[in-house]
Amino acid sequence: MKRKPPETDPVQDAPRVGAPRRSAAGLPAVAHSLRTAQRQMGTRRTALTLLGVNQDGGFDCPGCAWPEPERRHRAEFCENGAKAVAEEATLQRVTPAFFAEHPVADLARRSGYWLGRQGRLTHPMYLAEGADHYEPVGWERALDIVAGELDALDSPDEALFYTSGRTSNEAAFLYQLFARCFGTNNLPDCSNLCHESSGAALTETLGVGKGSVLLEDLHRADLIIVAGQNPGTNHPRMLSALEKAKRGGARIIAVNPLPEAGLERFDNPQTLRGLAGRGTALTDLFLQIRLGGDQALFRELCRRVIEADGGVDEAFVREHTHGYEEFAAAARATDPAEVLRATGLAAADIDRAAELVLASERTVVCWAMGLTQHKHAVPTIREVVNLLLLRGAVGRPGAGVCPVRGHSNVQGDRTMGIVEKPAPALLDAMEGEFGVPMPREHGLDAVNAVRALRDGRAKVFFALGGNFVAASPDTSVTEAAMRRARLTVHVSTKLNRSHCVTGARALILPVLGRTERDVQATGEQFVTVEDSMGMVHASRGRLAPAGGHLLSEPALVCRLARRVLGPDHSVPWEEFEADYAAIRDRIARVVPGFEDFNARVARPGGFTLPHAPRDERRFPTATGKANFTAAPLQYPRLPPGRLLLQTLRSHDQYNTTVYGLDDRYRGITGGRRVVLVHPADADALGLPDGSYADLTGEWDDGVERTAPGFRVVHYPTAPGCAAAYFPETNVLVPLDATADVSNTPASKSVVIRLTPCADPRPAAGGPASDKTV
Repeated sequence: MKRKPPETDPVQDAPRVGAPRRSAAGLPAVAHSLRTAQRQMGTRRTALTLLGVNQDGGFDCPGCAWPEPERRHRAEFCENGAKAVAEEATLQRVTPAFFAEHPVADLARRSGYWLGRQGRLTHPMYLAEGADHYEPVGWERALDIVAGELDALDSPDEALFYTSGRTSNEAAFLYQLFARCFGTNNLPDCSNLCHESSGAALTETLGVGKGSVLLEDLHRADLIIVAGQNPGTNHPRMLSALEKAKRGGARIIAVNPLPEAGLERFDNPQTLRGLAGRGTALTDLFLQIRLGGDQALFRELCRRVIEADGGVDEAFVREHTHGYEEFAAAARATDPAEVLRATGLAAADIDRAAELVLASERTVVCWAMGLTQHKHAVPTIREVVNLLLLRGAVGRPGAGVCPVRGHSNVQGDRTMGIVEKPAPALLDAMEGEFGVPMPREHGLDAVNAVRALRDGRAKVFFALGGNFVAASPDTSVTEAAMRRARLTVHVSTKLNRSHCVTGARALILPVLGRTERDVQATGEQFVTVEDSMGMVHASRGRLAPAGGHLLSEPALVCRLARRVLGPDHSVPWEEFEADYAAIRDRIARVVPGFEDFNARVARPGGFTLPHAPRDERRFPTATGKANFTAAPLQYPRLPPGRLLLQTLRSHDQYNTTVYGLDDRYRGITGGRRVVLVHPADADALGLPDGSYADLTGEWDDGVERTAPGFRVVHYPTAPGCAAAYFPETNVLVPLDATADVSNTPASKSVVIRLTPCADPRPAAGGPASDKTV
């Protein structure tokens, strides 16, 4: 039975605050997972669905991209994975009657949490120019509207084709093929907003913009450095791999401005010991680094390795690397006092970290957005590579680079060609396969897409999944830019903020989710995904579709392509819609590593994509070798009375999807508008615990951006640093504050001032606070 959704937003700026947890998972995670799932899906549906997550013959979790172990537990999912599945497989429905009751202006006042709780979209919906309500529209008419706007453009480059990471390989390949047949490389995606810095740094230094390790490498490592990542919340199944590594004798260094429960102790819920709360202590050394100090830390570790007897793997450096002497000179010139200023660490802690690095033959460095979202993110990740090259720790079992991606197929989308700067070899291959000229001019990434909309250079925005408005920086600028579009189109399963910030006209096009059966003309279909470590496997939904008016993403792209490009186009769009195996046959001929795709993905566990540095110690860079780099040391400087803010997720969210209002591991429940501040900093600013403050970002453009009404939480952050949740604080990140080279928003190093304000909470029964200025 469908339960009636809430009609009012809960208040989000009145949290209850307790002590942070010192361990992650365990019985509380199991209970919370089942409670959330049953509330959304009911008991029987919960059992049927969760037992198919990440299993051979089942469907890939729509949450993170962590790989599956060779031997899978029957419950191969985490708490946040269960929440992601429940969000998609919910029994709640958003029908045309819902849109008739709620004008767009009303939806725009709602929080993202409230919007997501309303349920699955069931019908295509259209917002006509000047209208105040979405109305139902048939698929034929909806696709005609899109085709008409695209045909009316003066140039194909006036269209933007955005992609979310949860799109399958098959849909992503078709989508980029359609965009390029249309005539543009404007293919921004969510990687532009998170891990683009990783790809840029790794491509330059190693020749492949992906991680070089497999899951078994973590299990075999002597040392694992986890930097700028919170696996307990963002990639919980990684904790099982860290636990296995610890049992094999590995040491773990955690580098983070915040203590994170999952890296302190893991109570594995798949074991009786973990359920009883007697888990595994994971971190051997916690380096509570100042925001943005990671490059300095890794540079100092490199200096220690170079100056230690036998520290450098000279044979590896001589045979496989380029630029060592220049880099070594820069490293030797590092000022230890400046390192301490940049990192905020004690000299003894850096000494201990260097000892662990020098004692390790097999080192893996893992990182996420804590490293990628700074102005100097690319040099920081290059410095990580420098350290591993010095030790010969690339192309060695149990060692290498491990950027931990977010969405479950964000890496696969890029492999399939979702990239605004495509390699000429990819374009040549598609031209040869399909006989269609491919555009060669580079397209727009996510930040440049906002700029193009803002400046009137882009007029149609089409999103295959995602929540672009909430995910992007500089909220007011992004929203104003979107409203300048002639047409905005969002291919979605559920409501989100982007549906409320529209162009002159707007469409919401509902599609199947990962959990649902996909039946086309030739029978039941499956899709494929690539995980964070380059493993490709099948995903088959089990549930009946949420409604009779849903298309699959591949079917939608194929039908739109036929509308826009004509029924006689040389790409067999109708065949692709009918049989996804036909898509995979073409991928096999176009994308390296996918040869004999259909046969290989049919095997249990799928297959591993080739990786030249890992497999052969071959580095396809401009020099033909792995490249050392010697960038100047960079780190943020703070004016007096200011703090450095990082945006982050709560434990009850995944990217912009908010599952609930609790951040259990940080001791925060019932609210999201909080700012975590070190007690000494808060006292110096005159901000008692439980007081309220406005957050104002300061940047050199002279524009003040304010997020008002945040509850101050005294918290053991690194001194001088603060933390608050996104998307609520995206308003503070200027559009032009981006990483050098990658153009990724610098969301982890925002200079802010905190101004005391009155308690913003409404009177009992009033509307929730979900505001930005």
